Amino acid sequence: MEYVTVNGVDVPALGFGTARMDTDEERRRAVETALDVGYRHLDTAQSYGSEGAVGDALAASDVDREDVFVTTKLSGDNRAYDDVIESTGESLQRLGLDAVDLLLIHSPNDDVPHEETLDAMNELRDDGFVRHLGVSNFSVDQLREAMDLSDAPILTNQVEYHVRERRDELLSLCIEEDVMLTAYSPLDVGDLADDPLLAQIGERVGKSAAQVAIRWLIQQPMVSTIPMSSSPEHIRANFDVFDFELTDDEMEELAEQGGAVDAIRSKLGW
Repeated sequence: MEYVTVNGVDVPALGFGTARMDTDEERRRAVETALDVGYRHLDTAQSYGSEGAVGDALAASDVDREDVFVTTKLSGDNRAYDDVIESTGESLQRLGLDAVDLLLIHSPNDDVPHEETLDAMNELRDDGFVRHLGVSNFSVDQLREAMDLSDAPILTNQVEYHVRERRDELLSLCIEEDVMLTAYSPLDVGDLADDPLLAQIGERVGKSAAQVAIRWLIQQPMVSTIPMSSSPEHIRANFDVFDFELTDDEMEELAEQGGAVDAIRSKLGW
């Protein structure tokens, strides 16, 4: 396993996402498989309906709780101060945990000021129910605002990021400010499995296009990623990305496929 070190915290660079699954049984089996394979970073959310399945899988696993980094997110309806406190307690009950490693604002919500939500999240952190705070789907300006408003560091901004979805300005900010960029949908909901350039590079290293796409992300500084699948075969394949590296030329070629990279080229050493 490789790690992203952010604010002195080592976070597994490859995590397991639990969105877009249909049943509790499907979710539970998928998370159990992920833990068996070696994933030690689990991502869930109040709106996914998967917190209970994650909790059941953790309870059934022989893996030590402290070896697993667990993230959940506040739903759009739970941004007011009291709702943050109450709903996080309910999340912990579903997860069967005393504390969650990372609590995120799932997406910006203009109905409730970010300051109010972050104040409640900071209280939860001070009380030991949440270890770290973060955001999701925030723009560069919104991330800067959250960093200014929160007493605790913002550990991550979780956004869609892959070779066809550029995040150059955001990644540049994350590198400068010691914030992790967590990439969801790293395979563009499966569309990258047939990408010609990814397949061409994969042929050289004996990997699939999907594995190259994941490797491209975790090989970047301050980037983690959380692919999801309910297929045991795909769960294992997505984890099998630590025995090869992409060259600097391949990293840049893939980046240029999605757009200009001038803003971060020097920081990444390309």
